[in-house]
Amino acid sequence: MGAMEWLEASTENCTVQRTLDVVGEKWTLLILRDAANGVSRFDDFRRHIGLSEAVLSDRLRKLTAAGILRTVPYQEPGSRSRNEYRLTRKGWDLWPVLIALRQWGETYAADPEGPVLDIHHSACGAPVRVVVECAEDRAALTPRDVTARPGPGAHRRS
Repeated sequence: MGAMEWLEASTENCTVQRTLDVVGEKWTLLILRDAANGVSRFDDFRRHIGLSEAVLSDRLRKLTAAGILRTVPYQEPGSRSRNEYRLTRKGWDLWPVLIALRQWGETYAADPEGPVLDIHHSACGAPVRVVVECAEDRAALTPRDVTARPGPGAHRRS
């Protein structure tokens, strides 16, 4: 698709835009990163990410409402009941996005000392990476290998 053709399409129902409406904010992505690494309690998110209680409450509420996190009650002895936050299937489906962001960061924004988190395939020990592939022959693709054209949901810009 040429730039002109794309510019003529309305982006009101764009899936990238809709996804960013839900998860496209820095703190939200950091909450998802921590949740994918086993963090589940409010105070642990707050301490580890370093954000205010109000912002954390707001993001956790939005992620729960979107079905990305679910709450699980727990109670420490002598304390009131609280909620843990766990990724749902919908939340885990964002894991490749987090891995892709990490992969880009390791290439272009890496710490000279190396990665904070070392992610390897449990079975063989090889590093993990995200690849865009053809759904049919599973071949890895670059942008040059792909044709983009207006889909059935495309509408002309008004």
